[in-house]
Amino acid sequence: MNDEGKVAEQRPDEVVARPQAVAEGGPATGSRAPSDVHSWVRDLVVSVAVSAFIIIFLYQPVRVEGTSMLPMLEDQDRLFINKIAYRVGDIHQGDVVVFQYPQDHTKSYIKRVIALPGDRIRISDGEVYVNGKALPEPYVPSRFSDDRSLPETVLPANEYWVMGDHRSISSDSRDFGPVDRDLIYGKAVFVYWPMEQVGVVR
Repeated sequence: MNDEGKVAEQRPDEVVARPQAVAEGGPATGSRAPSDVHSWVRDLVVSVAVSAFIIIFLYQPVRVEGTSMLPMLEDQDRLFINKIAYRVGDIHQGDVVVFQYPQDHTKSYIKRVIALPGDRIRISDGEVYVNGKALPEPYVPSRFSDDRSLPETVLPANEYWVMGDHRSISSDSRDFGPVDRDLIYGKAVFVYWPMEQVGVVR
């Protein structure tokens, strides 16, 4: 059975850190001065606003569903994706991206970019060739490789070839073709859970 490497959106945990009381050497009054209350409320509002801005406009927490990106990403890993990276910059070969599944835009997939618009790509017994040269793929362990082959194809403008790192089970561009840039909405940047997986996505 093919592993679709889905990505499920996840609501960020809402945690408010309470400021510690700082003793100034005088007796406790048992009440908080109005200016202290106003300052605390102001700081809280600013913190919430900044957090909301970051989550809404810059980064989004998502959950990986599936094992098609092993060993880099495991099933149920939580990670942040950068939502503006490709609005202001280019997509590069090797990037791990999140995109709407071309055949069903209600689903999101996470894969690695293998070839860019205008590139020539072919696969021979599992070996990937881009523009006539074998592509070094240190992110694909031999135990996760396969022996599939595909004839050479030239990628149209604005279309990207994506594949999962776990080649023997991944459903990717070998099955559904290249992905249009408009469907790619995030770059995977950092795994934050579980703790043993914490780190930059490479």
